[in-house]
Amino acid sequence: MDQLLRVMNFNVSSDGIGAGEHQSLERPFGLDRPERLFAWAGATASRPMRTDPGGSRGLDDYFTRDFARNIGAEIMGRNKFGPQRGPWQGHEWRGWWGEEPPFRTPVFVMTHHERPSFTLSDTTFHFVDGDPATVLERAREAAQGKDVRLGGGVTTIRQFLDAGLVDTMHVAVSPVKLGSGLRLWESPDELLDRFHLEVVPSPSGVTHHLFWRR
Repeated sequence: MDQLLRVMNFNVSSDGIGAGEHQSLERPFGLDRPERLFAWAGATASRPMRTDPGGSRGLDDYFTRDFARNIGAEIMGRNKFGPQRGPWQGHEWRGWWGEEPPFRTPVFVMTHHERPSFTLSDTTFHFVDGDPATVLERAREAAQGKDVRLGGGVTTIRQFLDAGLVDTMHVAVSPVKLGSGLRLWESPDELLDRFHLEVVPSPSGVTHHLFWRR
């Protein structure tokens, strides 16, 4: 069975923007009120970091529940790991997610500045300098036959799309227009030469875009 590379629960605005251009420690997404993009997932019963009971069931919950299904490794860009740029100024920074990251698999952080791997709970972060195909090969090996999740951000997903490596993609489009920032697409139709697309509206107001390779 093939090991798929899957983009899952990635959030963009109605004009295709997934993050602002000025990320900082206080603003991980570089946006004012980033919850406008992903509040739909936070409201579900199965969101990965939920610690309290409750939350919605239904279509949105199906997607948050699917986040970990058959996933053996994740690939992310350095900006999803943290706000630092250039060479590491020490190794104190251990990511945005605290002592219990939601990934629970090996995670391969793409960076030109490698650093030693470390483990938090059941997530191990590896810092790799390589082209998308090389990093994917390492992640597939670590996934031990399971699929690999491509976690983002926007620039990293575009790199893997441009390299023709993405097999399936779920993008949740929120009904908010941001105007400027890091753009996944001008229109999802740009991807129809390579992917089938099904669009499923949700009662929460987001529209789930499901792509799979032609």
